[in-house]
Amino acid sequence: MDKRVLLPTDYSKNALNAIRYALDLYKNVQCDFYILNAFQASGYTLDSMMVPEPGERLYDLAKEASEAGMERLMGMIKLHPENPKHRFHYISTFNSLVEAIKNEIAKKDIDVIVMGTKGLTESKARIFGTNTVSVMESIKQCPVIAVPSDYMYVPPKEIAFPTDYKTDFKKSEMAQLVEIAKLHGSKINVVHIDKDKDGKLSKQEETHKRLLQDIMEGLDYELHFLSAVKVSKGINLFIESTNCNMFAFMNRKHLFFGSILSNPLVKEIGYDPKIPILELNDN
Repeated sequence: MDKRVLLPTDYSKNALNAIRYALDLYKNVQCDFYILNAFQASGYTLDSMMVPEPGERLYDLAKEASEAGMERLMGMIKLHPENPKHRFHYISTFNSLVEAIKNEIAKKDIDVIVMGTKGLTESKARIFGTNTVSVMESIKQCPVIAVPSDYMYVPPKEIAFPTDYKTDFKKSEMAQLVEIAKLHGSKINVVHIDKDKDGKLSKQEETHKRLLQDIMEGLDYELHFLSAVKVSKGINLFIESTNCNMFAFMNRKHLFFGSILSNPLVKEIGYDPKIPILELNDN
């Protein structure tokens, strides 16, 4: 089956940039791209008892605006170099973004979501958008790639992947990272973060480390050790010093950084992202 990529859009510049990034990232892959706009009607909340229906003025106006935006977007995508490996599908639906994404994952068996870090309504102070965080926290069925505003595509030749080896690894969880590394000849920089600063692993941690190495067998990878004064600062310094083009992490609940997204780490690394972030989910 061809790769299935979901591309949520609110027609913002950042969303368009993320779509372009996805087209370049998977340019050598047979892909079905599902471009999704979830619209709402002004004056209605989705949890309200009153939900507008087709034929009602506010619903029809919102749907027309969504479809007009999709028409414009289709024209912009056609300006991208044509790729016979890529097929496009356009979806305009009345729903919240997260629920719309869940529906499409279930219906289309989506492999990965690629979206911008910031949309039309995000304030300049909040660099990492609330929509992106909501999707990362709510969607566990497939990985999410978040692309910063104005990020110009660069093949992800160096990928940072922090871990403390406290949990095991599964091939299925690591599949998107391994695929990207194979596609682009990437080097995966596994960064072991040790808050105790001695670098010694327990027997269980050694087992997890060997399992990770087995999964990455045949790939270009290097194991690094970071004695973290502060985890987020250490990772940021590592990313800068190695010129990484992508930051990947496993979003495990209650482990490593706790839920990484509600933890200060993502506020320091993710809220001002300089490079695309690949969020992998445990399953």
